[in-house]
Amino acid sequence: MMSDVMDNVDARFEGMRHLEGGSFQMGSNRFYPEERPARPVRVNGFWIDETPVTNRQFRRFVEATGYVTFAEIAPDPKDYPGMPIELAQPGSLVFQKTRGPVDMRDFSQWWKFEFGADWRHPLGKGSSIDGMDDHPVVQIGYQDAEAYAKWVGKELPTEAEWEFAARGGLDGAEFAWGDELAPGGAMLANYWQGTFPYANDMLDGWERTSPVGTYPPNGHGLFDMIGNVWEWTSDWWSLPSVPAKPFKGACCVPANPRGGKERDSYDPCTPQIRIGRKVLKGGSHLCAPNYCQRYRPAARHPQAIDSPTTHIGFRCVIRNINGAMKPTETKET
Repeated sequence: MMSDVMDNVDARFEGMRHLEGGSFQMGSNRFYPEERPARPVRVNGFWIDETPVTNRQFRRFVEATGYVTFAEIAPDPKDYPGMPIELAQPGSLVFQKTRGPVDMRDFSQWWKFEFGADWRHPLGKGSSIDGMDDHPVVQIGYQDAEAYAKWVGKELPTEAEWEFAARGGLDGAEFAWGDELAPGGAMLANYWQGTFPYANDMLDGWERTSPVGTYPPNGHGLFDMIGNVWEWTSDWWSLPSVPAKPFKGACCVPANPRGGKERDSYDPCTPQIRIGRKVLKGGSHLCAPNYCQRYRPAARHPQAIDSPTTHIGFRCVIRNINGAMKPTETKET
């Protein structure tokens, strides 16, 4: 019996990397206001998936549990004041490339709600994930990511844990591999190459998601921490707090910081809809040099927990318990 239990415990750590934790500069002062200020924080050690959760892995979860994702359930008009009744059908947001230049302030030019869009049919009715077992699963709402994590005995990372992992030991670097987006012309992540949202040059060969592990790992041995798909974190959206005075020594550096409160994360642009927003990290295949330069560890984005899309996925963590590690496992840094 004990052997069976240990085998089950060990299985959770397959495809994960152990990070010892430590201090780092979280955020950036160079790009978007919501990333400021760059500030010292520290995190405890934890395990993290080497890649985003794939279609193959999510399918196993659904087949084992019968789970139905958020996008597969018709929305209740009571939750969305003013919603036309004819729109109360299962579906989700799908990116559609425009035919030419558009008003970049109007994201409705490239995001469309498609009936029948879900993780099996990411682009809507008639689409499929055939041949895409190793691509990151998309059209995942926050509750879907949480449900999967619970099923595999894991959790979703905090924003600080996620950023610490994404930096790969390069503290203060703008990208997960250094300070240059494409050093020597090398494509090191799946982002939009060209002019968003209509001209994707596909220098890396991929227009939408790519198989996990297509690009080199970062310094922690983690793949796709940047680009490919945005990833859910467990923190409610809030702006970074500005310290009243400089930190004086490692003892004063905030440990394992968390986001704000759910009630403070609501979108002020839609006060009539009280839906919490979580922090997304990592950018996606839709981030471009001319729009949304969020293919960086410090980048962050607020996402309503009820809004899965074609470019949002997730990965999981296991936190150290009393310093314990996987049996017989050596530490990874």
